[in-house]
Amino acid sequence: MDGQIVAATLGIIDAGEEVTVSRVVARSGVSRAALYRRWPSLTTLIAAALDVGRTIPPEYPDGVDLREALVDGFGLGGSSVALAVSGYSEERFRQRIRLVMSDRALQKAYWQSHVSRRRVPLVNALRAGIARGELRADLDVEACFDAIAGTAYYQIVVRGDRMDDPAVAARLRAAVDVIWRGMVA
Repeated sequence: MDGQIVAATLGIIDAGEEVTVSRVVARSGVSRAALYRRWPSLTTLIAAALDVGRTIPPEYPDGVDLREALVDGFGLGGSSVALAVSGYSEERFRQRIRLVMSDRALQKAYWQSHVSRRRVPLVNALRAGIARGELRADLDVEACFDAIAGTAYYQIVVRGDRMDDPAVAARLRAAVDVIWRGMVA
C-alpha cells in the first residue's frame, strides 16, 4: 500500500495538480485511514514522494582526492550536470521547487527527512580533509557545501538554464575552483 500511495502522490505532483488527501485517496485506491496510518501528515507524504528516485551516495574512501570528490559529488565530472537534482527529470525538479517554495513546512520536512541525508558523505569527506590537514582548520564545511549547491541551484532556478547545458557545467566547475581555493590549507 505504501508504494500505491507514494506513486499516486507522485503522479499528482508530476501532473502539476495540487496534492490533497482526497486526490491521493482517489488515485491510490486506499482509504483515508490507511493513508493516515502510514503518514502522520500530507506534508510528510509529499516529502516522501518528492524523494522517489533519489539515493544517498556512499561514503567516500579515506584519502580520496577532495577536489575531485566535490566535482564528482555535484555531477560535474561528466559532460552533463547532474548535481543535487540527480534522479529527477527537469520537470520533476521544477515541480519540487514550486512545491517546497510555496510551503515552508514542506520545505523543512523535505530537508530534514531527505535532502540533508544526501549531503552527509561529502560533508564527512571534507571533515576528514580538515583532520588530515588538507583543508583549513577553520573551514565551515556546511557553508562550503551550500556555496557550491547554491551556485548550481542559481543556474537552474534563477538563470533558467538547463541542467544539460555545457555552459552551466563550465560555470559550476569554475565556481568549484574558486570555492576550493578558499578551502585549502
